[in-house]
Amino acid sequence: MTKKNDPFAVLMNIAQDQQGYFTTKQAIEAGYADNTHPYHVRAGNWERVGRGIYRLTHLPPPEDGEMMAWLLWSRGRDEKPVAVMSHQTALSLFELGDFNPAKIHMIVPPTFRRNTEPSKAVVLHRAGLAPTELTNLRGLTVCRPLRALIDLATANPESVGELRPVAVEARRRGLITSQDVSAMKRHKNSVKVVTDLLP
Repeated sequence: MTKKNDPFAVLMNIAQDQQGYFTTKQAIEAGYADNTHPYHVRAGNWERVGRGIYRLTHLPPPEDGEMMAWLLWSRGRDEKPVAVMSHQTALSLFELGDFNPAKIHMIVPPTFRRNTEPSKAVVLHRAGLAPTELTNLRGLTVCRPLRALIDLATANPESVGELRPVAVEARRRGLITSQDVSAMKRHKNSVKVVTDLLP
């Protein structure tokens, strides 16, 4: 049980759930005064990885590279991240197909705005997503495989033939369920793509 008066233990719990990363606000809520943050960076306890985003240096390197840092970058006014790992990135997280994208693909809401632009290593897609199209993987919010496949097939209809074996593999592994298929077929724009991917 974490003692509330032990800032390190509180921050450690937060960071462990986020692959070592945490935000300025999370550090303050854990008990670290705002004016002590530069000291922890200089002392090597924390690594500053972006505006308002840090990583505990004594924890192992993040399993998914900078994905969690970019997820935290997308946080809204309520400090909750709004981005979702998508497209090739989502499929790589599920270890489906041979996807190893050089860039991190994320879907953000159509109204998403940030003062700072993401690096060239990040590709932002804008769309509305239903909760049923999302899942959680190692602390990351990720598009379910069928949604990721539909997005790729819609962006490049000629890729359907290459994506079909990935869809079949995902179905065999239980990563695409009958409920997923039914839900996506309720979207008029997705019916043909779903049928092409899973004939």
